[in-house]
Amino acid sequence: MKSSARVVVIGGGVVGAGTLYHLAKKGWSDVVMIERKELTSGSTWHAAGLLPLFNMSYSVGKLHQYSVDFYQELEQETGQSVGFSQVSNIRLANCDYRMDEYKYYSGVAKTVGVDVKFLTPEEVKEIWPLCNTEGLVGAIQHPEDGYIQPADLTQALAKGARERGAEIYRYTTVTGIEQQADGRWLVKTDKGDIDCEHVVSCTGSFARKTGQMVGLDIPVIPVEHQFIVTEPHPEIQARHQQGLPEMGVLRESDAGYYLREEGGGLLLGPYEKGAPCCYVDGPADDCEYELFNEDLDRLMPHVEACMYRVPAFGEVGVKTVYNGAIAYTPDGNPIVGPAPGLKNFWLNEGHSFGITAAGGAGWQLAEWIVDGEPTVDMMGVDPRRFGPYASRGYLRNKNEEAYSNVFTTHYPDEERSAARPLKTSPCYDRMKALGAVFGSVYGWERPNWFAPKGYQLSEDDLAKADVLLNDNHSKPLEDGRVVEKNSFRRSNYFEFVGQECQHVSSKVGLLDMSAFAKCLVSGPGAEAWLESLFANRIPKSIGRIGLCHMLSMNGGVRAEFTVYKTGPQHYYLVSAGAFENHDHDYLKKLKPNDGSVNLQPITTQQGVLVLAGPRSREVLQKLTDTDLSNKAFPWLTGQFINVGYAQAHALRVNFVGELGWELHHPIEMQNYIFDQLMAAGAEFDIKPFGIRAMDSMRIEKSYRLIPREMSIEYSALESGLDRFVRLDKECDFIGKQALADWQERGFKNAFVTLEVRGVTDADARGSEAIYKDGEVVGRATSGGYGWRVGKSLALGLVQPALAEIGTELQIEILGELYNATVIEESPFDPENKCLRA
Repeated sequence: MKSSARVVVIGGGVVGAGTLYHLAKKGWSDVVMIERKELTSGSTWHAAGLLPLFNMSYSVGKLHQYSVDFYQELEQETGQSVGFSQVSNIRLANCDYRMDEYKYYSGVAKTVGVDVKFLTPEEVKEIWPLCNTEGLVGAIQHPEDGYIQPADLTQALAKGARERGAEIYRYTTVTGIEQQADGRWLVKTDKGDIDCEHVVSCTGSFARKTGQMVGLDIPVIPVEHQFIVTEPHPEIQARHQQGLPEMGVLRESDAGYYLREEGGGLLLGPYEKGAPCCYVDGPADDCEYELFNEDLDRLMPHVEACMYRVPAFGEVGVKTVYNGAIAYTPDGNPIVGPAPGLKNFWLNEGHSFGITAAGGAGWQLAEWIVDGEPTVDMMGVDPRRFGPYASRGYLRNKNEEAYSNVFTTHYPDEERSAARPLKTSPCYDRMKALGAVFGSVYGWERPNWFAPKGYQLSEDDLAKADVLLNDNHSKPLEDGRVVEKNSFRRSNYFEFVGQECQHVSSKVGLLDMSAFAKCLVSGPGAEAWLESLFANRIPKSIGRIGLCHMLSMNGGVRAEFTVYKTGPQHYYLVSAGAFENHDHDYLKKLKPNDGSVNLQPITTQQGVLVLAGPRSREVLQKLTDTDLSNKAFPWLTGQFINVGYAQAHALRVNFVGELGWELHHPIEMQNYIFDQLMAAGAEFDIKPFGIRAMDSMRIEKSYRLIPREMSIEYSALESGLDRFVRLDKECDFIGKQALADWQERGFKNAFVTLEVRGVTDADARGSEAIYKDGEVVGRATSGGYGWRVGKSLALGLVQPALAEIGTELQIEILGELYNATVIEESPFDPENKCLRA
């Protein structure tokens, strides 16, 4: 066995083999893979081998698309069959809101480049003659979809990697992983040690055990998944004898199962409620080809639904029941990318659809390791989207929830209820008493909108379909009231959010943004270090505020920070709460080692209340002796003020485009400050508002979000950040030269704000395809109704030639084309008179 290598990949399943292959394909031949038993002996061997292109996540969708194309190329390259049956995939819709999901998804698919066809029930019957189409609304089909033989695929990947110089050590157990003083890693095994530059963990059910070796709490716990293989069915056998094509993979989403032919019979895989987590502390050390006892009682609702939809399934006996572990994360997406806090330690774990994602995940991880950046925006699968709040108890609850929701309708406004509430700001109970309907981000509870006192929806309001998976509303409140219906269209909260927007614009509102990620940067090298990180110049005067972007190495946008200078070589940095672990991990890894810079995360120490609206100055002035006049306290400045008996850093910025302040305060003072603001604001009719109103108002200001309008896939200038990018800065900053080179080559995209016309009940949400003369020319990144301007709006990126003001385009929203016009940025208050008032 080699004693040194450039990369050690741990785990010999399909994910590990895919990673090894792509590293070798990138030219790094000095790579090895270590597998404790035989290749595929973990969860790969019992996988059903499906290749679903369907995914609502842009990141995962790109990975799946690559895999399906690549697996066919791999077979040609290696000469080894991967057992790919391109039989297509059909997803049935039994109700209108399931069809809305498919219509929304088709927009995502078109911008990714995946072919999707809509089918009538009659067309379903032609393709799947054994299907009872009664009650179907329709279906979608992926013609390029199908299934593959997981073991064959893994062996082909291994062969391709070996042919490029990679080495594979089977029956070799990793006993320890240690980082050396020089940053290199020592991987200890029972066959000897390997010194290496990078380690990639692809250990599936063993992920938590692997993480323990390096002090990581990897947010992966597997869940049991069962599938049933029947005896052969005469009609299916007859079709084979007649040379008819295989009927393909059938998914009845509203009944929570997939079904395909297998050995002349059928293979049924339900995703049931109540499937338990397994291997919570990892499998036994000698685990190999392990299955669990079957539990068919859990599957019966899905079995019965399948027997109705495909009567042939109930006409043959059960041949085999498989019950094996599938790795899961709290949101059901894998974790692919750098491990937080560790240099050159990479994760490719948590794959619940590992066969489909293995090729794409290996491809992007190899790009990331070798070139320093992926080429696909990987924020949706980045390991750092979870934080230390994801405890073992949290994971058990959320991962079982993620499993049971594989086939539920994935609404854009859905808020799942497991393991909540977990992280709450002090004013949580006050907000709840005022009618807050909460959402969750990075474990924090945040008010999405506010329901009137006593408000509730009836069963008639919900109009739930008569199908197995028919939940279309948020979790009932503690008193049993259901107040929010989920929808791809304008839902019941639409008017209430509008009232919040108009109230903030005409009077004054209060928003809890304590979930913001916050940290302090200080030390003799603080200013120079921050200048080297950010594309904008950092504030020079104490009390000044700047919006600063950290670029990726290729000139895209990695993170956005509000930078507030609080003293000489002292700075307060605020970034998106959802990306706290991501943003702070980059800061920590980029911090100088010479002690010249101190970095102190303080997210949970500081609360944030946003006071906004034309009466906000009058409210706050009642509580402080600081002069809040425009001359004494101008826009984009901050001051340390008293708020009654309490104190706060008041920052004159916000994300809604109105006069106002963010009050960053010691979190133990929050309830006092909250009460003082509500009391002082009573005469001005102060009311709280939520995240959905904030989002509507930020779209009216054309404000960008990561990873929507800003991404590593778009240059900072394509995202329209010209005024925040200083290519003429004296010092270098991350991505500076790459951005200049990109600009020299020319851009493929330009940021636009669109006014969408003719909309009556559905606005853009983001990921919709944008057309010109029938051709896709861009994609929406965000959308919604602008209550202050009275227009349906969308933000997006299109071909540069089409970004001129007045250009007429079309946008597809839930399967319908609407006319859209490119308009000036910031349709509300373009001159920022409100902000500067």
